Amino acid sequence: MLDASTGAAAPAAASLDVRKTAPWIMFLIFFGVLNETVFNVSTPGIAAQYGLSPSGVSWVLTTFIIFFGIGSVIYGKLSDIYSLKRLIVIGIVIYNAGSILGFLCQASYPLVIVCRAVQGAGASAIPALIMVVIARYFSVEDRGKVFGILNSTVAFAVGVGPVVGGFISATYHWTYLFLIPLFTLISIPFFRRVLPEEGMRQGKVDVPGAFLIGLGTAGLILFFTEPRWYFLVTGAALIAWFVVHIRRTEQPFIEPSLFGNRLFRSGLIVGFILFCTVMGIMFVVPLMLSGVMGLDTKSIGWVLFPGAISAVLFGPIGGNLADRRGNRFVVLLGIGLLVISLLLVSTWIGFSSWMIAAAMVLTYIGFSFVQTAIANSVSQTLELHETGVGMGLFNLVGFISGAVGTAIVARVLDQKLFSFKVNPWVSDASAWMYSNLLLLCVVTVLLAGALYFKSYSRVGRA
Repeated sequence: MLDASTGAAAPAAASLDVRKTAPWIMFLIFFGVLNETVFNVSTPGIAAQYGLSPSGVSWVLTTFIIFFGIGSVIYGKLSDIYSLKRLIVIGIVIYNAGSILGFLCQASYPLVIVCRAVQGAGASAIPALIMVVIARYFSVEDRGKVFGILNSTVAFAVGVGPVVGGFISATYHWTYLFLIPLFTLISIPFFRRVLPEEGMRQGKVDVPGAFLIGLGTAGLILFFTEPRWYFLVTGAALIAWFVVHIRRTEQPFIEPSLFGNRLFRSGLIVGFILFCTVMGIMFVVPLMLSGVMGLDTKSIGWVLFPGAISAVLFGPIGGNLADRRGNRFVVLLGIGLLVISLLLVSTWIGFSSWMIAAAMVLTYIGFSFVQTAIANSVSQTLELHETGVGMGLFNLVGFISGAVGTAIVARVLDQKLFSFKVNPWVSDASAWMYSNLLLLCVVTVLLAGALYFKSYSRVGRA
């Protein structure tokens, strides 16, 4: 049931202790999400070993992302029917099975790709189900704090992934990256002990619906990573078929009424716009530092590193603020930090790289605040039985928006669409396009903020 004052799903009978559970959530999430980026810097070595082109070796990354994104919503739906405890264990086991097989099957590139798919299918259970655990088994008063811890850990894992991957690949061999997930096995006894026993709830899995949304999403993600018309047509057609299917079947994979929830729908749209914008920023800034300021890869990493660390430190602070002052306050603070930081970066292009690093700290903190508060707001719009598929969809939107943001920025840079002077403080012609892109990001951030406050202005402390 929804709480009348907050719109939140009423807590389940059992409530988890933040101090005992948060460290294990951080541990599991770190090693679950690390695989998103840990292979990134190893692609040249993989390409050399198998004699692959850049597009061929990109499947090591793309395959994992596709199965990770699809699995997020599927595990979310399964958690509305089956035991969370059992699903988390199954996900960890699949994740590690794919990892061990990947290490053993390194002689064959096609088998490596298959194992990356298995890894993604298992790893997707971790963030998807942990979000359901937070929404279902933490009190409303603690939820913002734990979402802050979750999001800061995700940001740190994604940021440190290339560093860890580069060290292991240079010291040993890139195939040892497959063994990193084995650490997640340590967490199984804890989650088996601490999570409440749940019986199977009424319902069945809509297998045709799961296939339609899974394949449709894969088509869209492929289109945004490799823009070919047949990926777009196939993905859009399957998603349209899925929409028709869920309106006609008795127990659909996603209840159409979920999209009739105005607050939930608005949360997904706001999340999409913001995540798309921030992923575009994270894509364009390294190119800007290289193209305008002439920095090498190592130097770019050092410029962005303070921001990644700040996200870890300030994520829990944002969660605590959301619990004490409400989600709207944290979104306002995060939007303000994002706007200020983007204006500074847009103006400081060509000056000291450490000025850019300082401004990017505000970017990371602002996004951490916004991500935490929006996830908390979305979780509070869901009935208890909707938390699994609802938060799974929220995760899926994050993956698709990341691909969209990166693709849009790449296309703008390729076409040199904004190569004219707008910011009066930027005199270097080579910096105009980057500066203008960041100013456009300011507009989209403000648009997303306006939509959020229009939607959630009357919802208690949401």
